[in-house]
Amino acid sequence: MSEATAAHRVVIIGGGFGGLSCATDLRKFQGRITLIDRRNFHLFQPLLYQVATGALSPANIASPLRSILKYQTNAKIIMSEVSGFDVTAKEVLFRDGYRLPFDTLVVSGGSTHHYFGKDALWEPFAPGLKSLEDATEIRRRVLSAFERAERDPDIANRKKHLSFVVVGGGPTGVEMAGAIAELARQTLRRDFRTIDPADARVILVENSDRVLQTFAETLSKRAGESLSQIGVELWLNCRVTDIAADRVVIDRAGIHESVPTECVVWAAGVKANPLAKMLAEAVGGVEIDKAGRLAVNADCTVGTRADIFALGDMALMKDADGKQLPGVAPVAVQQGQYVAGLLLRRQKGQSAPGPFRYWDKGSMATIGRSRAVLEAGKIKMSGFIAWLAWLFIHILYLARFENRVLVLFQWSWNYATRNRTARLITGERANR
Repeated sequence: MSEATAAHRVVIIGGGFGGLSCATDLRKFQGRITLIDRRNFHLFQPLLYQVATGALSPANIASPLRSILKYQTNAKIIMSEVSGFDVTAKEVLFRDGYRLPFDTLVVSGGSTHHYFGKDALWEPFAPGLKSLEDATEIRRRVLSAFERAERDPDIANRKKHLSFVVVGGGPTGVEMAGAIAELARQTLRRDFRTIDPADARVILVENSDRVLQTFAETLSKRAGESLSQIGVELWLNCRVTDIAADRVVIDRAGIHESVPTECVVWAAGVKANPLAKMLAEAVGGVEIDKAGRLAVNADCTVGTRADIFALGDMALMKDADGKQLPGVAPVAVQQGQYVAGLLLRRQKGQSAPGPFRYWDKGSMATIGRSRAVLEAGKIKMSGFIAWLAWLFIHILYLARFENRVLVLFQWSWNYATRNRTARLITGERANR
Protein backbone atom coordinates (compact mmCIF):
# COMPACT_ATOMS: atom_id res chain seq x y z
CA MET A 1 0.00 0.00 0.00
CA SER A 2 1.58 3.29 -1.11
CA GLU A 3 1.59 6.38 1.11
CA ALA A 4 -0.47 8.27 -1.46
CA THR A 5 -3.12 5.58 -1.53
CA ALA A 6 -3.26 5.31 2.26
CA ALA A 7 -3.70 9.07 2.57
CA HIS A 8 -6.70 9.31 0.25
CA ARG A 9 -9.38 11.18 2.17
CA VAL A 10 -13.04 10.31 1.59
CA VAL A 11 -15.43 12.68 3.37
CA ILE A 12 -19.05 11.53 3.64
CA ILE A 13 -21.70 14.00 4.79
CA GLY A 14 -24.83 12.45 6.27
CA GLY A 15 -25.26 9.40 8.48
CA GLY A 16 -28.55 8.39 6.90
CA PHE A 17 -29.20 5.46 4.60
CA GLY A 18 -27.02 6.67 1.71
CA GLY A 19 -24.06 7.97 3.68
CA LEU A 20 -23.92 5.06 6.10
CA SER A 21 -24.20 2.40 3.39
CA CYS A 22 -21.36 4.09 1.50
CA ALA A 23 -19.18 4.27 4.63
CA THR A 24 -19.73 0.64 5.66
CA ASP A 25 -19.11 -0.66 2.13
CA LEU A 26 -15.75 1.16 2.16
CA ARG A 27 -14.49 -0.93 5.09
CA LYS A 28 -11.75 -2.38 2.85
CA PHE A 29 -10.83 0.98 1.32
CA GLN A 30 -7.15 1.84 1.71
CA GLY A 31 -7.48 5.39 2.94
CA ARG A 32 -9.20 7.58 5.50
CA ILE A 33 -12.98 7.90 5.70
CA THR A 34 -14.65 10.67 7.68
CA LEU A 35 -18.40 10.53 8.26
CA ILE A 36 -20.01 13.84 9.26
CA ASP A 37 -23.48 14.27 10.75
CA ARG A 38 -25.31 16.80 12.94
CA ARG A 39 -26.53 13.88 15.06
CA ASN A 40 -24.58 11.10 16.70
CA PHE A 41 -26.98 8.41 15.50
CA HIS A 42 -28.41 6.76 12.42
CA LEU A 43 -32.22 7.03 12.32
CA PHE A 44 -34.53 4.49 10.72
CA GLN A 45 -37.04 7.03 9.41
CA PRO A 46 -39.68 4.60 8.05
CA LEU A 47 -40.67 3.76 11.64
CA LEU A 48 -40.84 7.33 12.96
CA TYR A 49 -44.63 7.26 12.82
CA GLN A 50 -44.58 4.44 15.39
CA VAL A 51 -42.60 6.64 17.77
CA ALA A 52 -45.10 9.44 17.08
CA THR A 53 -47.98 7.20 18.16
CA GLY A 54 -46.33 5.51 21.14
CA ALA A 55 -45.74 2.06 19.64
CA LEU A 56 -41.94 2.31 19.81
CA SER A 57 -39.43 4.30 21.83
CA PRO A 58 -36.88 6.54 20.06
CA ALA A 59 -33.99 4.24 21.02
CA ASN A 60 -35.71 1.34 19.23
CA ILE A 61 -35.17 2.93 15.81
CA ALA A 62 -31.93 4.88 16.34
CA SER A 63 -28.38 3.51 16.52
CA PRO A 64 -25.25 5.44 17.60
CA LEU A 65 -23.00 5.94 14.59
CA ARG A 66 -19.88 5.27 16.63
CA SER A 67 -21.31 1.92 17.70
CA ILE A 68 -22.08 0.94 14.11
CA LEU A 69 -18.59 1.84 12.88
CA LYS A 70 -16.54 0.96 15.96
CA TYR A 71 -14.83 -2.00 14.29
CA GLN A 72 -14.18 -0.16 11.02
CA THR A 73 -10.70 1.20 11.74
CA ASN A 74 -10.42 3.27 8.54
CA ALA A 75 -13.47 5.36 9.50
CA LYS A 76 -13.87 8.24 11.94
CA ILE A 77 -16.93 10.31 12.85
CA ILE A 78 -17.29 14.04 13.29
CA MET A 79 -20.45 15.38 14.88
CA SER A 80 -20.89 18.88 13.47
CA GLU A 81 -22.92 20.95 11.02
CA VAL A 82 -21.69 21.72 7.51
CA SER A 83 -22.17 25.30 6.28
CA GLY A 84 -20.72 25.13 2.77
CA PHE A 85 -18.11 23.85 0.33
CA ASP A 86 -14.91 25.20 -1.19
CA VAL A 87 -14.53 22.84 -4.12
CA THR A 88 -11.50 24.69 -5.50
CA ALA A 89 -9.54 24.15 -2.28
CA LYS A 90 -11.35 20.79 -1.85
CA GLU A 91 -12.57 21.59 1.66
CA VAL A 92 -15.80 21.17 3.62
CA LEU A 93 -16.75 24.24 5.65
CA PHE A 94 -18.29 24.06 9.13
CA ARG A 95 -20.37 26.59 11.04
CA ASP A 96 -17.69 26.91 13.72
CA GLY A 97 -15.11 27.93 11.12
CA TYR A 98 -13.37 24.57 10.85
CA ARG A 99 -12.36 23.43 7.35
CA LEU A 100 -11.91 19.75 6.49
CA PRO A 101 -9.94 18.80 3.36
CA PHE A 102 -11.06 15.96 1.09
CA ASP A 103 -9.91 14.03 -1.93
CA THR A 104 -13.35 12.54 -2.55
CA LEU A 105 -16.59 14.07 -1.28
CA VAL A 106 -19.90 12.19 -0.89
CA VAL A 107 -22.91 14.27 0.15
CA SER A 108 -26.09 12.57 1.33
CA GLY A 109 -27.93 15.23 3.29
CA GLY A 110 -31.44 13.85 2.94
CA SER A 111 -34.57 16.00 2.85
CA THR A 112 -36.81 18.13 5.00
CA HIS A 113 -40.45 19.22 5.06
CA HIS A 114 -41.93 21.12 2.10
CA TYR A 115 -44.85 23.45 2.81
CA PHE A 116 -44.92 24.88 -0.72
CA GLY A 117 -43.94 28.40 0.25
CA LYS A 118 -45.89 28.46 3.54
CA ASP A 119 -43.09 27.10 5.74
CA ALA A 120 -42.99 29.97 8.24
CA LEU A 121 -46.79 30.12 8.51
CA TRP A 122 -47.71 26.43 8.66
CA GLU A 123 -44.76 24.54 10.12
CA PRO A 124 -45.37 25.70 13.75
CA PHE A 125 -48.89 24.23 13.63
CA ALA A 126 -48.32 21.21 11.39
CA PRO A 127 -45.06 19.39 12.13
CA GLY A 128 -43.77 16.89 9.63
CA LEU A 129 -42.10 13.58 10.39
CA LYS A 130 -38.38 13.61 9.58
CA SER A 131 -36.59 13.49 12.94
CA LEU A 132 -36.89 12.06 16.43
CA GLU A 133 -37.75 15.54 17.64
CA ASP A 134 -40.61 15.67 15.11
CA ALA A 135 -41.87 12.28 16.27
CA THR A 136 -41.80 13.08 19.99
CA GLU A 137 -43.44 16.46 19.35
CA ILE A 138 -46.26 14.84 17.38
CA ARG A 139 -46.61 12.22 20.11
CA ARG A 140 -46.89 15.01 22.68
CA ARG A 141 -49.55 16.80 20.66
CA VAL A 142 -51.60 13.68 19.98
CA LEU A 143 -51.59 12.37 23.55
CA SER A 144 -52.07 15.83 25.07
CA ALA A 145 -55.18 16.27 22.95
CA PHE A 146 -56.85 13.36 24.74
CA GLU A 147 -55.77 14.75 28.11
CA ARG A 148 -57.27 18.17 27.33
CA ALA A 149 -60.49 16.57 26.16
CA GLU A 150 -60.72 14.56 29.40
CA ARG A 151 -60.78 17.68 31.57
CA ASP A 152 -62.70 20.07 29.28
CA PRO A 153 -66.45 20.22 30.11
CA ASP A 154 -67.34 21.99 26.86
CA ILE A 155 -68.61 19.53 24.22
CA ALA A 156 -67.51 21.68 21.27
CA ASN A 157 -64.02 22.00 22.70
CA ARG A 158 -63.84 18.26 23.24
CA LYS A 159 -64.61 17.69 19.58
CA LYS A 160 -61.85 20.09 18.63
CA HIS A 161 -59.38 18.36 20.96
CA LEU A 162 -60.30 14.97 19.50
CA SER A 163 -59.99 16.00 15.86
CA PHE A 164 -56.78 15.01 14.07
CA VAL A 165 -55.89 16.01 10.51
CA VAL A 166 -53.15 14.31 8.49
CA VAL A 167 -52.20 16.12 5.28
CA GLY A 168 -50.88 13.90 2.49
CA GLY A 169 -52.01 10.47 1.32
CA GLY A 170 -48.62 8.91 0.62
CA PRO A 171 -47.17 6.06 2.72
CA THR A 172 -46.28 8.35 5.65
CA GLY A 173 -49.73 9.96 5.75
CA VAL A 174 -51.54 6.64 5.41
CA GLU A 175 -49.47 4.99 8.14
CA MET A 176 -49.80 7.98 10.44
CA ALA A 177 -53.58 8.28 10.03
CA GLY A 178 -54.08 4.55 10.57
CA ALA A 179 -51.88 4.57 13.69
CA ILE A 180 -53.78 7.50 15.26
CA ALA A 181 -57.11 5.78 14.56
CA GLU A 182 -55.92 2.54 16.18
CA LEU A 183 -54.47 4.44 19.12
CA ALA A 184 -57.86 6.05 19.75
CA ARG A 185 -60.07 3.05 19.12
CA GLN A 186 -57.96 0.25 20.58
CA THR A 187 -55.07 1.32 22.81
CA LEU A 188 -56.83 4.09 24.75
CA ARG A 189 -60.31 2.61 24.88
CA ARG A 190 -60.29 1.97 28.67
CA ASP A 191 -57.85 4.68 29.78
CA PHE A 192 -60.26 7.59 30.29
CA ARG A 193 -63.35 8.14 32.42
CA THR A 194 -64.95 11.29 31.00
CA ILE A 195 -64.38 10.83 27.28
CA ASP A 196 -64.58 7.91 24.89
CA PRO A 197 -61.33 8.01 22.84
CA ALA A 198 -63.15 6.16 20.06
CA ASP A 199 -65.02 9.41 19.39
CA ALA A 200 -61.81 10.83 17.95
CA ARG A 201 -62.07 12.08 14.39
CA VAL A 202 -59.14 11.31 12.09
CA ILE A 203 -59.17 13.04 8.68
CA LEU A 204 -56.69 12.21 5.91
CA VAL A 205 -56.49 14.96 3.28
CA GLU A 206 -55.18 14.07 -0.17
CA ASN A 207 -55.05 16.34 -3.22
CA SER A 208 -55.86 13.54 -5.69
CA ASP A 209 -58.54 10.93 -6.27
CA ARG A 210 -56.86 8.18 -4.20
CA VAL A 211 -54.29 7.53 -1.50
CA LEU A 212 -50.92 5.86 -2.27
CA GLN A 213 -50.74 7.27 -5.79
CA THR A 214 -47.51 5.41 -6.58
CA PHE A 215 -49.15 2.02 -5.98
CA ALA A 216 -51.37 0.07 -8.35
CA GLU A 217 -54.93 1.35 -8.34
CA THR A 218 -56.28 -1.90 -6.90
CA LEU A 219 -53.92 -1.69 -3.91
CA SER A 220 -54.65 1.99 -3.47
CA LYS A 221 -58.37 1.20 -3.34
CA ARG A 222 -57.83 -1.54 -0.75
CA ALA A 223 -55.74 0.80 1.36
CA GLY A 224 -58.52 3.37 1.26
CA GLU A 225 -61.08 0.75 2.25
CA SER A 226 -58.90 -0.41 5.15
CA LEU A 227 -58.51 3.15 6.41
CA SER A 228 -62.26 3.67 6.28
CA GLN A 229 -62.85 0.43 8.18
CA ILE A 230 -60.73 1.61 11.11
CA GLY A 231 -62.47 4.98 11.20
CA VAL A 232 -60.29 7.30 9.10
CA GLU A 233 -62.20 9.86 7.01
CA LEU A 234 -60.74 10.16 3.50
CA TRP A 235 -61.01 13.64 2.05
CA LEU A 236 -59.87 13.08 -1.53
CA ASN A 237 -59.41 15.72 -4.22
CA CYS A 238 -59.03 18.23 -1.42
CA ARG A 239 -56.25 20.64 -0.56
CA VAL A 240 -55.29 22.61 2.51
CA THR A 241 -55.51 26.39 2.10
CA ASP A 242 -54.71 27.54 5.64
CA ILE A 243 -53.45 26.15 8.94
CA ALA A 244 -53.72 27.93 12.29
CA ALA A 245 -53.30 26.99 15.94
CA ASP A 246 -56.95 25.97 16.32
CA ARG A 247 -58.10 25.03 12.82
CA VAL A 248 -57.23 23.87 9.34
CA VAL A 249 -59.05 25.18 6.26
CA ILE A 250 -59.59 22.70 3.45
CA ASP A 251 -60.80 23.32 -0.09
CA ARG A 252 -63.42 20.69 -0.90
CA ALA A 253 -64.68 21.07 -4.48
CA GLY A 254 -64.34 24.84 -4.28
CA ILE A 255 -65.91 25.14 -0.83
CA HIS A 256 -63.55 26.15 1.96
CA GLU A 257 -64.35 24.12 5.06
CA SER A 258 -62.80 24.98 8.40
CA VAL A 259 -62.07 22.00 10.67
CA PRO A 260 -61.51 22.91 14.34
CA THR A 261 -58.39 21.04 15.46
CA GLU A 262 -55.23 21.54 17.44
CA CYS A 263 -53.33 18.60 15.96
CA VAL A 264 -52.27 18.61 12.32
CA VAL A 265 -49.57 16.31 10.92
CA TRP A 266 -47.86 17.28 7.66
CA ALA A 267 -47.04 14.46 5.23
CA ALA A 268 -47.72 16.23 1.95
CA GLY A 269 -44.28 16.89 0.59
CA VAL A 270 -40.53 17.06 1.08
CA LYS A 271 -37.71 19.18 -0.29
CA ALA A 272 -33.99 18.58 -0.44
CA ASN A 273 -31.64 19.51 2.35
CA PRO A 274 -30.20 23.04 1.79
CA LEU A 275 -26.82 21.35 1.30
CA ALA A 276 -28.01 20.42 -2.21
CA LYS A 277 -28.23 24.07 -3.26
CA MET A 278 -24.92 24.89 -1.54
CA LEU A 279 -23.17 22.08 -3.41
CA ALA A 280 -24.76 23.01 -6.73
CA GLU A 281 -23.63 26.62 -6.37
CA ALA A 282 -20.14 25.57 -5.30
CA VAL A 283 -19.66 23.25 -8.29
CA GLY A 284 -21.47 25.52 -10.74
CA GLY A 285 -23.62 24.74 -13.76
CA VAL A 286 -25.75 22.18 -11.91
CA GLU A 287 -29.54 22.04 -12.31
CA ILE A 288 -31.79 22.36 -9.25
CA ASP A 289 -35.45 21.28 -9.46
CA LYS A 290 -38.46 22.79 -7.69
CA ALA A 291 -37.94 20.54 -4.67
CA GLY A 292 -34.33 21.70 -4.31
CA ARG A 293 -32.72 18.48 -5.58
CA LEU A 294 -29.55 18.78 -7.63
CA ALA A 295 -29.14 16.87 -10.85
CA VAL A 296 -26.43 14.22 -10.78
CA ASN A 297 -24.77 12.24 -13.52
CA ALA A 298 -25.37 8.55 -14.21
CA ASP A 299 -22.54 7.64 -11.82
CA CYS A 300 -23.85 9.94 -9.05
CA THR A 301 -21.13 12.54 -9.67
CA VAL A 302 -22.02 16.25 -9.64
CA GLY A 303 -21.39 18.41 -12.71
CA THR A 304 -17.92 17.97 -14.16
CA ARG A 305 -16.41 16.85 -10.85
CA ALA A 306 -15.41 13.19 -10.79
CA ASP A 307 -14.45 13.57 -7.12
CA ILE A 308 -17.82 14.82 -5.82
CA PHE A 309 -20.94 12.65 -5.43
CA ALA A 310 -24.50 13.30 -4.26
CA LEU A 311 -26.91 10.61 -3.05
CA GLY A 312 -30.41 9.97 -1.81
CA ASP A 313 -33.24 12.45 -1.38
CA MET A 314 -31.13 15.48 -2.32
CA ALA A 315 -30.07 13.99 -5.68
CA LEU A 316 -32.13 14.22 -8.85
CA MET A 317 -31.57 11.13 -10.96
CA LYS A 318 -33.66 9.39 -13.62
CA ASP A 319 -33.80 5.74 -14.59
CA ALA A 320 -33.33 4.26 -18.06
CA ASP A 321 -36.94 5.13 -18.93
CA GLY A 322 -36.50 8.77 -17.96
CA LYS A 323 -38.54 8.37 -14.79
CA GLN A 324 -37.28 10.18 -11.71
CA LEU A 325 -36.07 7.88 -8.95
CA PRO A 326 -38.20 8.16 -5.81
CA GLY A 327 -36.90 9.64 -2.58
CA VAL A 328 -36.98 6.40 -0.61
CA ALA A 329 -34.44 4.57 1.53
CA PRO A 330 -33.66 1.74 -0.95
CA VAL A 331 -32.54 4.27 -3.58
CA ALA A 332 -30.16 5.94 -1.12
CA VAL A 333 -28.80 2.61 0.11
CA GLN A 334 -28.12 1.32 -3.40
CA GLN A 335 -26.52 4.61 -4.45
CA GLY A 336 -24.26 4.50 -1.39
CA GLN A 337 -23.23 0.95 -2.23
CA TYR A 338 -22.66 1.89 -5.87
CA VAL A 339 -20.40 4.85 -5.02
CA ALA A 340 -18.42 2.73 -2.56
CA GLY A 341 -17.92 0.08 -5.24
CA LEU A 342 -16.87 2.74 -7.76
CA LEU A 343 -14.26 4.16 -5.36
CA LEU A 344 -12.88 0.70 -4.62
CA ARG A 345 -12.55 -0.02 -8.36
CA ARG A 346 -10.80 3.30 -8.92
CA GLN A 347 -8.33 2.51 -6.16
CA LYS A 348 -7.52 -0.84 -7.78
CA GLY A 349 -7.10 0.81 -11.18
CA GLN A 350 -10.11 -1.01 -12.60
CA SER A 351 -12.59 0.39 -15.09
CA ALA A 352 -15.75 2.16 -13.98
CA PRO A 353 -18.68 -0.12 -13.06
CA GLY A 354 -21.07 1.51 -15.55
CA PRO A 355 -24.01 3.81 -14.76
CA PHE A 356 -26.05 3.39 -11.60
CA ARG A 357 -29.11 1.20 -12.02
CA TYR A 358 -31.78 1.15 -9.36
CA TRP A 359 -33.22 -2.25 -8.52
CA ASP A 360 -36.77 -1.57 -7.43
CA LYS A 361 -37.56 -4.30 -4.93
CA GLY A 362 -41.08 -3.00 -4.46
CA SER A 363 -43.10 -0.71 -2.24
CA MET A 364 -45.17 -1.32 0.84
CA ALA A 365 -47.25 0.56 3.38
CA THR A 366 -49.01 -0.54 6.53
CA ILE A 367 -52.49 0.70 7.36
CA GLY A 368 -52.73 -0.77 10.84
CA ARG A 369 -52.91 -4.03 12.72
CA SER A 370 -52.74 -6.93 10.23
CA ARG A 371 -53.36 -4.54 7.33
CA ALA A 372 -50.83 -3.56 4.67
CA VAL A 373 -50.32 -3.34 0.93
CA LEU A 374 -47.28 -4.59 -0.98
CA GLU A 375 -46.26 -4.23 -4.60
CA ALA A 376 -43.13 -5.80 -6.10
CA GLY A 377 -43.15 -6.11 -9.87
CA LYS A 378 -46.10 -8.27 -10.83
CA ILE A 379 -46.68 -9.26 -7.20
CA LYS A 380 -49.49 -7.29 -5.61
CA MET A 381 -50.92 -8.26 -2.25
CA SER A 382 -52.76 -6.79 0.69
CA GLY A 383 -53.96 -7.86 4.11
CA PHE A 384 -52.25 -10.05 6.70
CA ILE A 385 -49.59 -11.61 4.45
CA ALA A 386 -48.53 -8.18 3.19
CA TRP A 387 -48.43 -6.99 6.80
CA LEU A 388 -46.13 -9.87 7.81
CA ALA A 389 -43.86 -9.06 4.86
CA TRP A 390 -43.80 -5.41 5.96
CA LEU A 391 -42.77 -6.46 9.49
CA PHE A 392 -40.00 -8.75 8.22
CA ILE A 393 -38.52 -6.22 5.79
CA HIS A 394 -38.48 -3.38 8.31
CA ILE A 395 -36.83 -5.50 10.99
CA LEU A 396 -34.26 -6.70 8.46
CA TYR A 397 -33.23 -3.16 7.51
CA LEU A 398 -32.69 -1.90 11.05
CA ALA A 399 -29.02 -1.01 11.53
CA ARG A 400 -28.12 -3.21 14.50
CA PHE A 401 -29.10 -6.64 15.79
CA GLU A 402 -29.99 -5.08 19.14
CA ASN A 403 -32.56 -2.82 17.48
CA ARG A 404 -34.06 -5.77 15.62
CA VAL A 405 -34.53 -7.72 18.84
CA LEU A 406 -36.03 -4.75 20.68
CA VAL A 407 -38.45 -3.90 17.88
CA LEU A 408 -39.49 -7.53 17.37
CA PHE A 409 -40.18 -7.92 21.08
CA GLN A 410 -42.08 -4.63 21.27
CA TRP A 411 -44.19 -5.42 18.22
CA SER A 412 -45.00 -8.89 19.57
CA TRP A 413 -46.10 -7.41 22.88
CA ASN A 414 -48.13 -4.68 21.17
CA TYR A 415 -49.84 -7.23 18.95
CA ALA A 416 -50.72 -9.55 21.84
CA THR A 417 -51.98 -6.80 24.16
CA ARG A 418 -53.11 -4.14 21.66
CA ASN A 419 -51.08 -1.77 23.81
CA ARG A 420 -48.55 0.96 22.99
CA THR A 421 -46.20 1.18 25.94
CA ALA A 422 -44.24 4.27 24.82
CA ARG A 423 -47.15 6.67 25.34
CA LEU A 424 -45.08 9.34 27.07
CA ILE A 425 -45.82 13.06 26.94
CA THR A 426 -42.38 14.65 26.97
CA GLY A 427 -40.73 17.85 25.81
CA GLU A 428 -40.25 21.36 27.12
CA ARG A 429 -43.72 22.36 25.94
CA ALA A 430 -45.45 19.39 27.57
CA ASN A 431 -46.88 21.38 30.47
CA ARG A 432 -47.96 24.50 28.61
